[in-house]
Amino acid sequence: MEREAEKSTVTLQEDERIGSVKIADDVVELIAALAATEVNGVSSLAGNLTNELMSKVGIKNLTKGVKVEVLEGNVRVDLAVTIEYGYNIPETCQKVQGKVKAAIENMTGLVCSDVNIRIAGINMKKDK
Repeated sequence: MEREAEKSTVTLQEDERIGSVKIADDVVELIAALAATEVNGVSSLAGNLTNELMSKVGIKNLTKGVKVEVLEGNVRVDLAVTIEYGYNIPETCQKVQGKVKAAIENMTGLVCSDVNIRIAGINMKKDK
């Protein structure tokens, strides 16, 4: 219980009769990370592995490169991504921003005001 108290959480719903629903910032980070890596052209988040390897490595490695701030029901996301060579960077980033915003808002009910992206690198594919 002490570990849970240390984590930053946001109350999504509170009702005296049935209880409350809270979500940890770590969960919002995971939602953002998964949404970002689903976009074609995104190789990975900076400092982590792609979601194909997530089950082998664990959740903590997937959320490296993601920072989430939740203030009064408003979410601000900062992502550091690695883009695949050959993809249009502005177009790919717009897709990531839209997908991350939609995923957070649909899954949590919170408002996602900012999705800021930093290009941390380019992944050069090797011919097979």
